[in-house]
Amino acid sequence: MIQVSHDPVLLHKHNLWTQYELYFYKKELIYMKVLMINGSPHAAGNTYTALHEMEETFAKEGIETELVQVGNKEIRGCIACYSCAKNGKCVFDDMVNELAPKFEECDGLVIASPVYYASANATLIALLDRLFYSTPFNKSMKVGASVVAARRGGLSATFDELNKYFTISGMPVASSQYWNSIHGRTPGEAAADEEGLQTMRTLAKNMTFLMKSIALGKEKYGLPEKEDPVRTNFIK
Repeated sequence: MIQVSHDPVLLHKHNLWTQYELYFYKKELIYMKVLMINGSPHAAGNTYTALHEMEETFAKEGIETELVQVGNKEIRGCIACYSCAKNGKCVFDDMVNELAPKFEECDGLVIASPVYYASANATLIALLDRLFYSTPFNKSMKVGASVVAARRGGLSATFDELNKYFTISGMPVASSQYWNSIHGRTPGEAAADEEGLQTMRTLAKNMTFLMKSIALGKEKYGLPEKEDPVRTNFIK
């Protein structure tokens, strides 16, 4: 979202700003926020190590972040009751409904998980299923990024699993210099994965650029026009 402390356009009309100065003034006043969801049950494990590396980079880029720990919470799965379609929120009033307004407000979303049997933490998946399905707001052009941590394997499968929440929601996916993964077994061991840490820093920088570029594009051109959805299945 773009916020300015006073109206530079008005100043420009009074010939106090050149067009060049106006552009860079507005560019510098793009304030953005990233919501970061830690799906690990360990608040200070290797998944956090990756997220913290991104946090520090976002701070240097002037991006506000909020890190939310969900992997150690009791979060049940969706029961397909469709109550959210009527009420605009999930029938189970837990962390999912707490995160919904934060999700709507943010410009970018980072989802991070350890790898369990080549998949994300089941608690995180339960939360994401309900969070994405129960929230009626338009998610188009919010930037998404997934981060995965493992001792050795299953990273690509988990990375792909998490990215599907973004790609079905019209959310551009931020990438890095490698797939967004980091290696480590015991808590803190990932701090020795120099390539993994660099991947996280690059991801945060690329995500920042993408969010700011989209914000400027939305301001000038608006969001892409949407067609009414067409729902089909394999029978008719």
